[in-house]
Amino acid sequence: MSDTPTPPPVADRPRRDQPAKIRCDACPVLCYIAEGRAGACDRYANIEGVLTRVDPLVILDRTVESGGEVVSFLDDGRDWDGEIVNTPARFVTAVGAGTTYPDYKPAPFIVSSRMNGVDMVTVVTEGIFSYCGVKLKIDTDRHLGPETAPVRYQGEMVGHVTTGEYGSQMMSLGGVHHLTGGSKKEGRATCEALLHLCNRQAVELAVDGGVSIVVEAGMAPVIDGTREERMRVGCGSAAIGMFAQQWFRHLDEVVVVDDHITGVLSEHQAGKLLDVPPTGIRIRGHKSTPGRYFRVAEPGQGWGGTNITDPLSIIDRFDPRVARPGLRMLMVSTTGDHAAYFVLDDDLRPQPAEMPDPVAASVARVQENCEPALCSVVFIGGAGGSLRAGVTENPVKLTRSVRETLTHVTSGGAEVYIWPGGGITYMVDVLVMPENSFGYVPTPALVAPIEFTMRLSDYEVLGGHMGSVRRLEEIAGADRQLSRSTEPGRWPVLPHRFGWGR
Repeated sequence: MSDTPTPPPVADRPRRDQPAKIRCDACPVLCYIAEGRAGACDRYANIEGVLTRVDPLVILDRTVESGGEVVSFLDDGRDWDGEIVNTPARFVTAVGAGTTYPDYKPAPFIVSSRMNGVDMVTVVTEGIFSYCGVKLKIDTDRHLGPETAPVRYQGEMVGHVTTGEYGSQMMSLGGVHHLTGGSKKEGRATCEALLHLCNRQAVELAVDGGVSIVVEAGMAPVIDGTREERMRVGCGSAAIGMFAQQWFRHLDEVVVVDDHITGVLSEHQAGKLLDVPPTGIRIRGHKSTPGRYFRVAEPGQGWGGTNITDPLSIIDRFDPRVARPGLRMLMVSTTGDHAAYFVLDDDLRPQPAEMPDPVAASVARVQENCEPALCSVVFIGGAGGSLRAGVTENPVKLTRSVRETLTHVTSGGAEVYIWPGGGITYMVDVLVMPENSFGYVPTPALVAPIEFTMRLSDYEVLGGHMGSVRRLEEIAGADRQLSRSTEPGRWPVLPHRFGWGR
């Protein structure tokens, strides 16, 4: 018989005390979070056994002059004057507010206010958006890739190139199919790319059959390692019209090279009205109207967004019955980044020559009139039935109220554009929102702020959660406030726009 003592039954063994975990119900992931730790989204944490939103609630304040500071909720050193929360000088945004998930709950903050003698209410929540994306406007003439070409982030397809607009290339990223309809890797990559872009961080994207591009809201795009400086002044035809007065006294011919519409001064109506005589020039491409040519070359990284490096390659010949030796010709791109001066020799062949000062000044004028190249990031999302349930017990009434402009929608206090048609589909420029307004949940989905402001009487008619409406004295002791100043003219709710208070 062994002398080794028999261990006590498992049930009788002493256990080490471990902090209890709590379950977070702020999104469908339902994390179990140990004390002192955050969930997978880094937005909610277990603080002394209480599920807590860790980011500060952002309050817009007209009176804050500096960059803002963290203070206790609605306690910035001024005595309370008895006004309720959203005074005309203060607006509670949804940044840092928390969500309504699992959707039967009222919005985290339903804040009453008084504006121009009218009782108002702002319903504040962070929406979980699987149906969302971004539209990228990239100011450049350069060819980024074929239309509809896949756009990739970290090798995963997260969107596509869409129709180019005047002076800009456009991309559409995200959407429910990329977030949830593909592989887990694709969904995570899409969510990460959208989150970084919406929070104004740089993201490197690759276009199939095209370029590598670094996009950052408010910054110039970096295409294949080269930072763009300016967007085009207009198409080649528009440039002829704008600068013909400065060209016709010093030049016999001007060709503005453009991937879309290449302009020719002597044939253009602007040249005709200035009595510019014909030069006999013959341009390769599809002639549209006089002085306007389509498809002089293929899209690319060269002159005017084409694939050419030698501008003379788009000239077929000069008609000897019209042209003459000594004819002076300027060829310039739509941004002025490329320019060359030529003089016809005795064989009517263009020969490079030193550019005269007045001509060089006109090229500088083209460049001067080009706006700086920038990347614009516009978030687009649909406020669905579940989010609307946090506002009212009858969600369709909120949609109708927004459509009838009785309810004003903002995102982080920023103005939004509401798409026509059904639902509440909105777009917002991330540059006018507070920094780091966006979060994520690993479902994957983005978390974005949204606020609904209306008359208190209209809110009651909507079937709003009147029992959750709170005034200042009920929440003055809360913490986690970040006060942010707003730019003049960008106040979220201006009652006179809607006739409030009349």
